[in-house]
Amino acid sequence: MKGFRWNWLLWGVVGVAAAIIGFAWFAPSSQFLYVPNKATPVASKVTVPGEKPHAGPGGIYYVDVTIRRATWAESKLAFLRPDGATLVPHDEVVPPGSTFEARHEEGLEEMARSEQVAAAVALKAAGYNVKSTPRGALVEAVATDVPAAKKLHSGDVIVAALGKPTKTPEQLRRVFLGVKPGSAVDLRVRRQNKVSTVKVRTVESPQEHGRAIIGIRVAQSANIKLPVKVDIDLGSVGGPSAGLPFALDVYQELGANVDRGKRVVATGEIALDGSIAPIGGVKQKTFGARAAHADVFLVPAGENATEARRYAGNLRIIPVESFQQALSALRTLSTE
Repeated sequence: MKGFRWNWLLWGVVGVAAAIIGFAWFAPSSQFLYVPNKATPVASKVTVPGEKPHAGPGGIYYVDVTIRRATWAESKLAFLRPDGATLVPHDEVVPPGSTFEARHEEGLEEMARSEQVAAAVALKAAGYNVKSTPRGALVEAVATDVPAAKKLHSGDVIVAALGKPTKTPEQLRRVFLGVKPGSAVDLRVRRQNKVSTVKVRTVESPQEHGRAIIGIRVAQSANIKLPVKVDIDLGSVGGPSAGLPFALDVYQELGANVDRGKRVVATGEIALDGSIAPIGGVKQKTFGARAAHADVFLVPAGENATEARRYAGNLRIIPVESFQQALSALRTLSTE
């Protein structure tokens, strides 16, 4: 009877321990994980009237990142996280006052705008008459802990800053290159078809010492009329970072030999003028490009390229600042 009680107690302890381990293994934490996904060919996701079959071993690939809750165990033990994953604080993924579902919907809207801009850039490069008018930098979101939160709202369009026109997000970024953190800047803002001037105090970028930002996420506001219908469908994938591979693939499907027989993975937000803006998740995207055995990985020049090289291994990283520069870089592949 005594032995029976000890056995019962032992099994009880084992059961409690198993329950605790199971909870730690599966219970979600408050943090998120950025997890790499293998790069995927774009061609099957894009439909262009009159597209020409592309033969050869190469292709244009896009790469995305899965964002999910980290389990309690993953948040505490790095070796339990998927290879190439990064643990990210909750507020970096879901700003205060928002929800994960709302951020996902915003990402889908960003993707839709990116698709249209990418199609316009590619069609124009192919000689089509594309009617596009950039109308400013569209404010997609404003951080809640910056002075701009009291002055700017989602849906505003910034048409000028410091007296200089900002018809594209890239023009807006350039205006701030000479601004010191803490300085106040005058912005011309269009809201519901009315334009007014607001004064916004800048803050220092948490990622780059000495760089002034106003704490907003922007996209291209534009009137675009395509001469042909271009369908791009990545399903539930959101965000603007597939703009560059979209444009490259549309251009290739119109008959250009863009990939030169190579597996070309690309990432970068594209603007109407063809300029390529930085994106997030570069570490994970580099892992995804490597998993697809890419020959080259095109990434926005600057910090994105520097980070990509950190995780590239033998993968060749090609920094690009524009769509035309990307095409020029890929043309040289056949001679190497």
